Amino acid sequence: MSRSDWEVVIGLEVHAQLNTASKIFSGASTAFGAAPNVQACAVDIALPGVLPVLNRGAVERAIRFGLAIGANVAPKSVFARKNYFYPDLPKGYQISQFELPVVQGGEITIRVGEGDKAYEKTVQLTRAHLEEDAGKSLHEDFHGMSGIDLNRAGTPLLEIVSEPDMRSSAEAVAYARALHALVRWIDICDGNMQEGSFRCDANVSVRRPGGPLGTRREIKNLNSFRFLQQAIDFEVQWQIDTIEDGGKIQQATVLFDPDSGETRMMRSKEDAHDYRYFPDPDLLPLVISPEWKARVASEMPELPDAMKARFIDELGLSAYDATTLTASKEVAAFYQATVDAAGVALAKPCANWVMGDLAARLNKAELDASASPVSPAQLAGLIARIGDGTISNNIGKKVFEALWNGEGGGSANAADAIIEAQGLRQTNDAGAIEAIIDEVLAANQKSVEEFRAGKEKAFNALVGQVMKASKGKANPAQVNELLKRKLEG
Repeated sequence: MSRSDWEVVIGLEVHAQLNTASKIFSGASTAFGAAPNVQACAVDIALPGVLPVLNRGAVERAIRFGLAIGANVAPKSVFARKNYFYPDLPKGYQISQFELPVVQGGEITIRVGEGDKAYEKTVQLTRAHLEEDAGKSLHEDFHGMSGIDLNRAGTPLLEIVSEPDMRSSAEAVAYARALHALVRWIDICDGNMQEGSFRCDANVSVRRPGGPLGTRREIKNLNSFRFLQQAIDFEVQWQIDTIEDGGKIQQATVLFDPDSGETRMMRSKEDAHDYRYFPDPDLLPLVISPEWKARVASEMPELPDAMKARFIDELGLSAYDATTLTASKEVAAFYQATVDAAGVALAKPCANWVMGDLAARLNKAELDASASPVSPAQLAGLIARIGDGTISNNIGKKVFEALWNGEGGGSANAADAIIEAQGLRQTNDAGAIEAIIDEVLAANQKSVEEFRAGKEKAFNALVGQVMKASKGKANPAQVNELLKRKLEG
């Protein structure tokens, strides 16, 4: 049977580490990279008699997320004890939320694919709840033993659970990317996947189209979008092959091995009753007043969808351009600042430069827009000089390279300084351009004859020769107009 005989069902559980300075129930630091166990206080290591105190900043970040996805921010939620044994879980239980999470429902719209085949899809969210992270087991540095680092124990997490709405690895990756961009946009998580600040668990099952849901297997701790896609693709094919060979899928937790590209079973999957959830007696119910929620809402930034709509309505951008420019907080902020400096009339050229030359250089240098050597004001100055005819677009690329390399000084007028210092000002003198055209026509009679014989490419070749003779300074529009007039006259 082919893959089309099966329907894939995917839901994601994403753990976003909240960017508070201290842990969710203690005052210990959450900074990454410290020596093992130096950031684990008495609460984190569960010394007898210690009591947890809820971090207000973690709650506000959860509220912010709930508002951003249009969810219900519960006026009352409850913390529970999730009981299980693991060496890096000092208390023997994890403080989490179960029956009454702080964020309930919500949705995220994703864009899947590119070009004509791209489509939008809305993924429903089940919940997002607050919980503490566990510590970390260290296996690499010890022969025949494992070490325990409790620095991470108690780090605040927001676990974001989707409905099983995704039907391919491409949709799962698009959802994870959209979620990653959103938590960074609203500044609740730094999104650093290498450090474990944003990690995904994928619940994957297969079924006959329209049939009952199949048995799911959970792929744990995927810390890159590429691994997420590879792991799901392998798991889907493995489940299909197993069923078609007469086997049966057992509910399990599995790990993905990037080296082999395969998933392997870690343990049989627990259900909720296995964890023996019950309300934590040391923590009162979390009550979020309407006033608290309203204050957090008043401090929210403009969200990506709202900004995208504004770019289309007020700046006249296409849906594609607006979507691209709002894909990350840094790019959106850079573009907005560029338009603010250049003026709304140049909104489209600003979009072209930010998505084109700037994006290419940032990607090559592995920088985000906030670290660009070319400031929004400097780029706006360059775009303005192209717009008023001082320089051509091609010369603008030379000026951009100079700006990127730090030439022209650090001021907003750096582009003007480069243009004057290098003598790059465009020639608009019709007489001077005509003289150059006459020289080029005299030296390229073959191209002239080819053009008059109906070969349009010959015209482009002559334009290139004129621009070369003018050292790129001739106004391209004038060159085209004057050259065509002479050739047709």
